[in-house]
Amino acid sequence: MKIPSSIWTLLIGIVLTLVSFWYGQNHGLLPSAATDEAVLVDGLFNAMMIISTGIFLLVEGILIYSAFKYRRRAGDNEDGPPVEGNVPLEILWTAIPAIIVIGISVYSFDVYNEIGGFDPHAIHQAPMNQESMAMPGSAIAATLSDTPPSTEPNLNQEKSDQAMQDPATAEVRNADQIPQLRNAPGVGIVAPTIGGTPDKAGKPAGLRINVTGLQYAWIFTYPETGITTGEMHVPIGREVEINMTANDVIHAFWVPEFRLKQDAIPGRQSEIRFTPKKAGDYVLICAELCGPYHGAMRAPVVIEPQEAFDKWVQEQLVASKETLNQAVAVNPANLSPNEFLAPYTKDMGIQPEILHQVHH
Repeated sequence: MKIPSSIWTLLIGIVLTLVSFWYGQNHGLLPSAATDEAVLVDGLFNAMMIISTGIFLLVEGILIYSAFKYRRRAGDNEDGPPVEGNVPLEILWTAIPAIIVIGISVYSFDVYNEIGGFDPHAIHQAPMNQESMAMPGSAIAATLSDTPPSTEPNLNQEKSDQAMQDPATAEVRNADQIPQLRNAPGVGIVAPTIGGTPDKAGKPAGLRINVTGLQYAWIFTYPETGITTGEMHVPIGREVEINMTANDVIHAFWVPEFRLKQDAIPGRQSEIRFTPKKAGDYVLICAELCGPYHGAMRAPVVIEPQEAFDKWVQEQLVASKETLNQAVAVNPANLSPNEFLAPYTKDMGIQPEILHQVHH
């Protein structure tokens, strides 16, 4: 019994649909989802994989079938039938891609809005506050410079002046004062930004971290505790707000497991929010070409339970206190801790009250 072509078309369509849905949900191309926002992005990615898999199989299947069905047989030297076109078919294969593109666009916008990326009231040209937390530029210059110091005072002074003009060795700005700028008259959130989700819009995040990117490292500051470190720790289930800036050139904050990426721009603040949900060790990668050692610009990111996070914070505070005590122990002029450390803490942006609390 000969099966009608309409039945074959229906069966092939069902098979293609089932295969597309299965592969779209089981492609295994993405790393584990470590944040609540990652689930939304994965849903969009899976939907696009379902559609693209179905289209790929359909188009390639027709090509292979046509190449085999309408191949030239041995001894066949005749021309093919003159086909002038099919208007309904052309309308169909134009309308279907248009509908697919519009549907993906609407879905993409919805996901972008749900993760807090759409803020029509953001001020995209707002300047960054220059009175931000800093670390000594000379220390960074010494770290990044491969040239040993000269014994000639004038030459050292010239190198020092060059280092202060070089953005790669200038002060590292951790933007501790930027959130205060938002309350200034006529000033709003500095863009670009991925803020809080619609249900959390306008509410403060559970944890705020200031991040500075520089060639070729990431520096993290926890303004609530004054901790400054080269690795980022965040607790599970607590919304985290990242305030970013760059010291020299454009960098990009990207943790693949977070499914979020945001540029860190010199002279501006970029904000990004996320809620960690899966404990583990991850890697922060700079996703913007920033120089010859761009590939090595990475930093560890640790998602851990609240108890482990609190323990880490205490360890960092104890380590900071020990460092300060060691500095005071070699105080040659018997100055008070605040007086002795004032030249250093001023450059680092540490307030006297914080220093007093840490020391005592």
